[in-house]
Amino acid sequence: MSSNKDNFDMADLGASLPAAAAAAAALSAEDRAGLVNALKSLAGQHSDILETLSPTVRKRVDVLREMQSQHDELEKKFFEERAALEAKYQKLYEPLYTKRYEIVNGVTEVEGVNPESAVDQGDDATEEKGVPDFWLTAMKTNEVLSEEISERDEGALKYLKDIKWSRIDEPKGFKLEFFFNANPYFKNSVLTKTYHMIDDDEPILEKAIGTEIDWYPGKSLTQKILKKKPRKGSKNAKPITKTEDCESFFNFFNPPEIPDTDDGFDEETAEELQGQMEQDYDIGYVVVFFYLCLMNSLCLL
Repeated sequence: MSSNKDNFDMADLGASLPAAAAAAAALSAEDRAGLVNALKSLAGQHSDILETLSPTVRKRVDVLREMQSQHDELEKKFFEERAALEAKYQKLYEPLYTKRYEIVNGVTEVEGVNPESAVDQGDDATEEKGVPDFWLTAMKTNEVLSEEISERDEGALKYLKDIKWSRIDEPKGFKLEFFFNANPYFKNSVLTKTYHMIDDDEPILEKAIGTEIDWYPGKSLTQKILKKKPRKGSKNAKPITKTEDCESFFNFFNPPEIPDTDDGFDEETAEELQGQMEQDYDIGYVVVFFYLCLMNSLCLL
C-alpha cells in the first residue's frame, strides 16, 4: 500500500472494502507481488516466534497447524458439495418460479377463481388478470429498494413482469434479469445486471456490468431536462435547455466503475467509490432475495 496517507492507490481501495459487502477490486499483478512479500515478512516473524518456544510447545503448535490443514481440506470439500447442492435445488425450484410468473401475469388461473365472476358483479366491474403491479408493490415494501424508486420510476416499473436470478461459472458470479412488457419508456425487453466475483466462497466483487438502456426520446428516467429563460437583452430568445442526471432505480443498470489508473486517487474519492459499490451490491443482494422468495412482498410480513 502507498505510504502517502493523503492518497489511496488501487490496493488501498481493495483493502478498505469489506468482503461481506463484496465491494473490492481485483488486485493487479504488482499489488499481488506486494501482498506476497508482505506475507513472507509475516511468515518470517512467525518463525522467530516459534524459535522462542520450547521443543515441547513447538511440537504441540506443529500438531495444531496440521489440524488446520485438515480443516482447510474439509472446508474445501464443504464448498464443493454446497455448490452442487445449491445447483440441484435450483433446478427443483425452477417450476415454482415458472408457476409464479404464470399466475402473476394472468397466463394461468388458480383453482377456485372464476374469471367471469367479475363480470357477473355488474357493468362497472372490470376483470383483473393475475396480480397487478406485483413486482413494483413487492419492491416498494423493502426499505432498501423503496429508497431507490422515484415517483417517476413507478410508471415504468408497472411494466416489469418477471425477475430472474442465475449463477454464472466463467467468470464466477451471478446474473439478474428484469423482463418488461412493451412500454413507452424504453425499447429493451430485458435489462440485465451481472456481478463478477473474484472468489465465490468468500465473494469479493471484481466488477458489475449493466445493460445500456435504449430510452425513447424524452423518456429517460435517469436524466431530467431543465429549461432556463435567457437573460434579458440576450440575442437568443429561445430557452436554454440543460440535461442533468437524477436519482432513479434505473441507475442500477449503470453501476460504478473503478477508474483504470495507476496514479491512485485521494481519500475522499476512494470513500465515495466504496460507498457506491457497497450500495450497488446491497441492491443486487436484495433483488436476489425477492427472486428466491416466491411471495415477495408477503414474505416480508
